[in-house]
Amino acid sequence: MATSRVDDAALRALYAEHGTALLGYATRLCGGDRGRAEDVVQETLLRAWQHPDSLTPERGSVRAWLFTVAHHLAVDAHRARSARPTEIGPASLDHLSVDDDVDRSLDVWLVADALATLTDAHRAVVLETFYRGCSVAEAATRLGVPQGTVKSRAYYALRALRVALAERGVQS
Repeated sequence: MATSRVDDAALRALYAEHGTALLGYATRLCGGDRGRAEDVVQETLLRAWQHPDSLTPERGSVRAWLFTVAHHLAVDAHRARSARPTEIGPASLDHLSVDDDVDRSLDVWLVADALATLTDAHRAVVLETFYRGCSVAEAATRLGVPQGTVKSRAYYALRALRVALAERGVQS
């Protein structure tokens, strides 16, 4: 086995002697995943084929070398899988919501439709206080009415708006 490559017969003998034990060990290393374990065994034997000098009795037990290589391969594969995001199939994408602003657009349309049912005076108070963020004093100045009027119109406008939204199926 001191040639540059292990010949086919030697590799078959190596597999015949250690393959079953190596597969069992690799299966445990791979958490019971036989497919991954077979990949580890195949890669281990490929390394044995590429490095025949490691398989000499002077270097130690061949089985220990094979198990060490299998262990390193399994750990490397686990680390590689852990380093990338988990892969998902297309079926799980069917349940994801898409943020396409359709819901927001429908809400805007619904509120605008409900606002249209208010009187001009009530709508003006709602626009000044809620949409423009004015204080009661600022809204009173802009609208040219007393602050108490702004407060009462806001109260009645919100009640009417709540009823209009309820008529459109919106529950508070």
